[in-house]
Amino acid sequence: MKFGLLGPMLVNDGDQDIAIPAARQRVLLAAMLVRAGRVVPAGELAELVWDGMPPPGSAATLRSYVKRLRQVLGPRAGARVVTRYPGYLVSAGKNEVDLLRFTSLCRDGGDAVRDGSWARASALLGEALGLWRGAAMADVPSLTLQRDESSRLEQLRLQATEWRIEAGLHLGWDSELLPELQTLAVDYPLRERFHAQLMLALYRCGRQGEALAAYRLARQILVRELGAEPGLELRELHQRILVADAGLLDAPHQARLAISPPPRQLPAAPGLFTGRGQELDALTARLLPGGHCPKTVVVLLLGGTAGVGKTSLALHLAHEVAHRFPDGQLFVNLRGFDCGDPVDPAQALAGLLRALEVPGHEIPAELEARAARYRSLLAGRRMLVLLDNASSAEQVRPLLPGTAGSAVLVTSRNALTGLVVGDGAHRLDLEVLTPEESAELLCALIGPRAEVDWAGRRVLAERCSRLPLALRLAAELVSARPGADLSDLAGELADRRQRLQLLDVSGDDPRTAIRSVFSWSYQRLEADQAYAFRMLGLYSGPDFDPLTVAALTGFPAERARLLVEALHRAYLIQRSADGRYRMLGLLQAYATERAHDQDDDATRRAALTRLREHCCHARPA
Repeated sequence: MKFGLLGPMLVNDGDQDIAIPAARQRVLLAAMLVRAGRVVPAGELAELVWDGMPPPGSAATLRSYVKRLRQVLGPRAGARVVTRYPGYLVSAGKNEVDLLRFTSLCRDGGDAVRDGSWARASALLGEALGLWRGAAMADVPSLTLQRDESSRLEQLRLQATEWRIEAGLHLGWDSELLPELQTLAVDYPLRERFHAQLMLALYRCGRQGEALAAYRLARQILVRELGAEPGLELRELHQRILVADAGLLDAPHQARLAISPPPRQLPAAPGLFTGRGQELDALTARLLPGGHCPKTVVVLLLGGTAGVGKTSLALHLAHEVAHRFPDGQLFVNLRGFDCGDPVDPAQALAGLLRALEVPGHEIPAELEARAARYRSLLAGRRMLVLLDNASSAEQVRPLLPGTAGSAVLVTSRNALTGLVVGDGAHRLDLEVLTPEESAELLCALIGPRAEVDWAGRRVLAERCSRLPLALRLAAELVSARPGADLSDLAGELADRRQRLQLLDVSGDDPRTAIRSVFSWSYQRLEADQAYAFRMLGLYSGPDFDPLTVAALTGFPAERARLLVEALHRAYLIQRSADGRYRMLGLLQAYATERAHDQDDDATRRAALTRLREHCCHARPA
């Protein structure tokens, strides 16, 4: 169970996020969450819910609000709202409420700062600050809570930021911290500590003149806004920088490691890459607007069905723009749809931290702390991160940088809607190749035989559903038959039931075997989704709608609609411009094969009988 107040309100019951649309219900829950585990008297809750002006009969209305809140939260989360004299409480521990977790981490981080345990302080405070998703209680419309709690939390966040940066400066991360400090000095011009930290970081990076200029600007702001000179700490630091005090550089914590070359982890770009010109232009425009590095973290998501060429396109693009990211390129195969289990985010972060020269014994144990350290290392850098074959937004989210300059490419067979909605990712759904691109690829792979046999080339491309992986497998078949025409192979592929067998020519490499590649998408489906997919393998029409799926499966229309949406999000079916759906020929061949392997004759006959009845009733008189 997770409850979040450090940003818009967040409730997750362990399976899904729960929206709370009513404003007063959000205020009620927030008022209990800030004291999670403790009883909040009903009178105090009424004062908070109505912002100090509870109406007559507010006690009864409050009881009604609590009842409705439990209903909205559902059985698991709703059970956490407990009635206990003289009021109510939310039964939740500090690890379930981000606000409580944040304050606990700040307390421990402050102790580490006072003890001089800088690595521990950095990890704890980085984890604490990583819990923030925006302004505290951003969608909780309570002036009282905003005044009493949000302002307190904001001050604690700024203190934690100061402490984390202090720890980073002791650890020698001056250059990494500079972009953040420059932003903080602008955003909080009266907070002298940020100015001092910025000056010190600039000086240690060999930028003495800029450090002195930063002091002059800070002094101008303080004199103009407050009519006062800077404090003693800032003035003394200015004098030491002015005389180039070596003591600022010779502190033990300033020992530097030898400079390592930036990571260059991208696998080789695909040898033969054709087409995708429009997609490349669109992605490049998002990645490098105006030819310059964007001012925010760019997250690009390439979605599409199995074998459509997402990884090839991502690698081609990554190599094309790598020079724009001089601090390196990172690569992780997240194995979201693969023969093994998906990579755990904590495991992926451990690999990324090792690539960034973090010794194994310094890698934090907890996921949040690893993510915070990772974001700290990427701050101020221009790095490209390619996350291939992701399974979910939850798998990707901890691997995203936190500051501008870096960019992320993600590929997935899942729509990852949460990444688009919650993290501002730009998604591009990759379609199959155009007929012209398919012909270009076959000619590049096969040579003169494909160039002269226009008709065979066209039919072969359609029998392969214009999927790049299938086209490459077909080209391998043609190469293995020197005397055969493309039309001969295209004829053999006419039988949908034999297509998968003929294209299964990859030997012992499951990542290029068409059945294996499709199976990894199929295996991620829930039972009802997999059943609907199999039944669609029995359908012979050109396109269909949710009512067709309802007839094939025997499920109610609403349930069938949800299944169709799930299959569409998994890129196993495509939506047409008119709102109907279709399935690629090769995928339908796989669905047919699964139906004959997993469903008995009676089940298949019953599905087709229901379909015939549906078609008869749906046919206009």
